[in-house]
Amino acid sequence: MDRNHLKVTNINGALDEMAPGLSRRSFFFAAGAAGVGAAATVLGSEPATAQSTDWKQPGNNNHVIELQSKTGFPDGAVSIDFYGHCAIKLTSPGGATILFDPWRDDPSGAWGLWFKYKFPETVVDIAMSTHTHFDHDAIDRPHSTMVLDRMVGTFEFADLKITGFADKHACVAPGWYPWTNALKEFGVEACPPNNVGHMDMVVYLVETGGIRTLIWGDNRHNPPDAFWQSVGQVDVLTLPVDGSQHILSFDQGNAIVERLKPKVVIPTHYLGETTTYTLSTLQPADEWVKSQKSFKMLDGPSLSLAAADVGKMDREFMYFGHQAQKA
Repeated sequence: MDRNHLKVTNINGALDEMAPGLSRRSFFFAAGAAGVGAAATVLGSEPATAQSTDWKQPGNNNHVIELQSKTGFPDGAVSIDFYGHCAIKLTSPGGATILFDPWRDDPSGAWGLWFKYKFPETVVDIAMSTHTHFDHDAIDRPHSTMVLDRMVGTFEFADLKITGFADKHACVAPGWYPWTNALKEFGVEACPPNNVGHMDMVVYLVETGGIRTLIWGDNRHNPPDAFWQSVGQVDVLTLPVDGSQHILSFDQGNAIVERLKPKVVIPTHYLGETTTYTLSTLQPADEWVKSQKSFKMLDGPSLSLAAADVGKMDREFMYFGHQAQKA
């Protein structure tokens, strides 16, 4: 066959029919004769590329192997590192690390430029995401041995116990910027029970060092009674409240705090000058924090909490402000 005489034929892969006069056998024969490049042209496809870059991560799982071989772990404090927005790393007394909700900019560009740099390639044992929105799901960025993306149920490792509770994202913007209206423009429903899949949420409860930490993510303010009953007692609570009231309003955040009565509250999902641009439409959480009975403006991006100390607190707000880890 003279490949110079072959003609390119465009095929609609969504249809179960070939172009008139072209059988599947003759198509693949022609593509094979013309070579791989011509086959790609005929199919209208791009060259194959790997979707995951995890295989290129440096390091290995030696730390996880070391942790899984231990039969006992020390008592001690739980470390909390804040990476901006909703990204929080917990380190257990035994040294196991979990990073929640690493962020990125929206790859489609539809939501504008939110972050000033790429999420740092932090080394952790476990990376987790509460939902699939771009500002929570950059789980390819941490150098993690394990990825537990939107995990529901219970996972135990080393001196950690993690429980995921499935619920729903806040679906009505309470603040001045009605961002949830955009979903109507996309032709999908934001609110349950027929919400689009990316409005599903997982709230995580982490138990380690005698402290129960609840990672709220962008969860709605009014989950059903079964949710509250399952969560139970909370020592440390993260909540997405900012000055623009993008996810939760001040009143909604206060109602959640009143219901759970945590010992410590850590604001998230606000404008931090270290990480976030004003194009995000977010604002700092200072106003909400300073309206509370007791609060502490932290002077660094890290916090160490011992169970004995936490037990003496009552709804103490600890605010990282513009502080954020960058490595």
